[in-house]
Amino acid sequence: TDKGFSGVNIKRPAFEEMLQDIKEGHITKVVVYKLDRISRSLLDFSNIMEIFNKYNIQFVSVTEKFDTSTPMGRAMLNITAVFAQLERETIQQRIKDAYYARGKKGMFLGGNLPYGFDKKETIIDNKKSSILVQNEHAETVREMYRMYSEENMSLGKISAFLNNKGITSNKGKNWDS
Repeated sequence: TDKGFSGVNIKRPAFEEMLQDIKEGHITKVVVYKLDRISRSLLDFSNIMEIFNKYNIQFVSVTEKFDTSTPMGRAMLNITAVFAQLERETIQQRIKDAYYARGKKGMFLGGNLPYGFDKKETIIDNKKSSILVQNEHAETVREMYRMYSEENMSLGKISAFLNNKGITSNKGKNWDS
């Protein structure tokens, strides 16, 4: 059991401990609730099955019935692993698409507020959300962009200019390149 770790990869403390116990001969059977709990990566799953075969480990999924001692059972196991990876990639794409759609609607996507902006609560598509609105530092941002568009202007020179004027970052600190 690896609480707080995803089945996306096999870099999980308890999983690595289990593999070590297998290699030392302490484990003869691995039982999982569902196939995607052990791995959602087809490549990782294939490597895990190679280890299991090398050490004669029986593999049992409680919810999916596979007999890995037969060619048909191994084929079904691999087909299920393909669909576990497909599910993971589909979920990732949905999250990415939803994030992109929120940004296109002008919603604030989280993280540190950019200099020159404040967050304002609002309603978008009948849902409570946040947008960015310019604040009193917006003109400084425009000046920074104008300066950067000049030939021979570097980020270091802009930082020095802002620091000499006593203009600090959002966190009240001096600027750097």
